[in-house]
Amino acid sequence: MEKLFRKGSLADIDKRISGWMGQYGFVTLRFSIAIVFIWFGILKPLGISPAEELVRGTVYWVDPDIFVPLLGWWEVAIGVTLLYRPLVRIAILLLFLQIPGTFLPLVLLPEITFTHIPYGLTTEGQYIIKNLVIIGAGLVLGGTVRRDDEKEIL
Repeated sequence: MEKLFRKGSLADIDKRISGWMGQYGFVTLRFSIAIVFIWFGILKPLGISPAEELVRGTVYWVDPDIFVPLLGWWEVAIGVTLLYRPLVRIAILLLFLQIPGTFLPLVLLPEITFTHIPYGLTTEGQYIIKNLVIIGAGLVLGGTVRRDDEKEIL
């Protein structure tokens, strides 16, 4: 397969596609993660988050009527700071302070997050495990904060 992309038109197409991905990948990743955090976050203070009961059951030692909206606004802050490149460092800090707590239900509420411990996940468990992708995205974005060469769209 590698030979197909060494010479000729397939190599040219491959270079163009790869170049386009390189040019727009970081900003697309940043905006995508921002949208997810803003969207999921704003649902919490509005009282319409499907994750609210999970959060309430996990952080039972804090008043959920205060904690759930506060967590939502924290997530919105992560998203908003991701939208403006000079604030990405703040976004990464907020993200990595918040993200460990998202895994707490796996330990504190295994009856809700697993069908068969440790591999069978419920929908809630899958919702939590997808945060591994967000951690990876955070690492990728954090790795760009010292770059001056990222071409911005907005």
